[in-house]
Amino acid sequence: MGYSLGLAAYLALSPRLVGYANRKLEKRLAEGKEDPNRVEERRGIASAERPHGQLIWFHAASVGESLSLLDLIGRLIEEHPDIHVLITTGTRSSAELLTKRLPDQTIHQFAPMDTVPFVDRFLDHWKPDIAIWTESELWPALVARTHARSIPMLLLNARMSQKSHDAWRWAPAFIGSLLNRFDHILVQNEQTAQFLRRLGATTDKIRVNGSLKESSGALPHNEGERAELARLLETRPIWLAASTHPGEETIVAQANALARRTAHRLLLIIAPRHPERGPDIAKTLRADGWDVGLRSDGDEPNNNTEIYVADTLGEMGLWYRLASISFVGGSLVEIGGHNPFEPAALGSAILHGPHVNNAREIYVRLAEAGGARPVTNANSLGQAVTDLLEPQKAAEMAHAAWEISSSGAEASDNAFTLINSILDQAGTK
Repeated sequence: MGYSLGLAAYLALSPRLVGYANRKLEKRLAEGKEDPNRVEERRGIASAERPHGQLIWFHAASVGESLSLLDLIGRLIEEHPDIHVLITTGTRSSAELLTKRLPDQTIHQFAPMDTVPFVDRFLDHWKPDIAIWTESELWPALVARTHARSIPMLLLNARMSQKSHDAWRWAPAFIGSLLNRFDHILVQNEQTAQFLRRLGATTDKIRVNGSLKESSGALPHNEGERAELARLLETRPIWLAASTHPGEETIVAQANALARRTAHRLLLIIAPRHPERGPDIAKTLRADGWDVGLRSDGDEPNNNTEIYVADTLGEMGLWYRLASISFVGGSLVEIGGHNPFEPAALGSAILHGPHVNNAREIYVRLAEAGGARPVTNANSLGQAVTDLLEPQKAAEMAHAAWEISSSGAEASDNAFTLINSILDQAGTK
C-alpha cells in the first residue's frame, strides 16, 4: 500500500477541521448549493435506516457518473433480490435527478464532507459490505477510513486527465497510498492505466475495461411529452445544443442563424449543462432579437419559436429523441467535452468542438466510424447543421454512432461479474 507522510498528516489534522467544514456547509447553504432539509447527511448523519442484509455502496461525484451506474445497479438487484444499494453523490442536481430514477432497494444519501468524524459517523451507520467509487473523486479520509474497516473496495470506470496526472505528480506517495487501498481498479482507457501506474498504483490491480457510459443504455423519457411536442412542432427540423456552457450559447445561436438561411423553420433547442442558467440565457438571446421559449416558465414551442431553452433536469432523453442532430457542449470552450453516447444511443447525429479531452478516445472512435463530426466555430457549426438537415446524411451518421455506442456492453458485464464475485466472497465470511 505504501506509506504517505502527507496522507498521515491529513488524517491526523482532519478532526480539527470540523469547524471549518461546518462553516463551509453554512456558506454552501446560503449559496443554494446544499439541500437545507438534508444538510445533516453532509455531516454523516443518515436520514434513512440501514436495511438488513448485504449493502453495496456506490459513490459517484456527479449526475453523469451516477446515471451511468443505474443499469448496473438494476442488474445487481435482479441477480441478488435480497441486497440493497446505497448511492452517494455531492450535488443537489444529482440528488434531484436520481430521486426520480432510483431502482427499488436503492437509497440515496449525500456524501459526508471529508473530515474523519463525519466519515466515521457515516460508516458507523451504513456498514457497507462493498464500497465502489466511480471515475476520479477520491476523498482521502473517505477512502482511508473505509479501507481501515477492511471493507472490499473497487474503483470503477476510473479516468484521469493529463492535467490531474500532472498535478498529482507533485504528491505521488499521497495518491499512490490512496490508490493502493483499492482491491481492484477498472479504468476507462490505457492512458489512465499508464497514469495510475506512474503514480504508484500496483499494476496487478489495474484492468482496462472501457467506459460504463458506453453501456448505460438509452436515457428515459416521458412518451406523452414527446408525442405532444412532436405534434406541436409537426414537420419542423430540429437540432439540439446539449450540455452547453457559458460562451457556447452565443456560438450556437449564430450557427442557428446561418442554418436558417437554408431551413427557415429550423428550431434550435438549447439544454444548458447547468439548468439554473436558463433564464439568463433566454434573456440574452431575446435581447439579441431571437423569439425564445423557456421550459421552466412553462413555455411551449410554437411556429414562431426560433430557440427553445430546455432548462430542466431529467429530460435529456426527450430532447435527443426529438432532435436528429445534436451538438455536444463543453467542447467549443475549454471544458473538455461531455458524454457523446447519450445522443448516440438515441439516433442523433453528433457534432462537437475541439475541446474533448474528457472523452478523446471515444470521440476518435466515433469519428473513425463516421458517427461524429468536429466543428470549430459558429460558421463551421452552422454549415454542419445545414449539411445534416439532409435526412439521409443525418441517418447514416446517427446509425454509425449507434453502432459504436451499442458495442460497450462488455464494460458493464465485466464490472457486474467482478462485483458478483466480491459479493459472494463477502457473503461467505
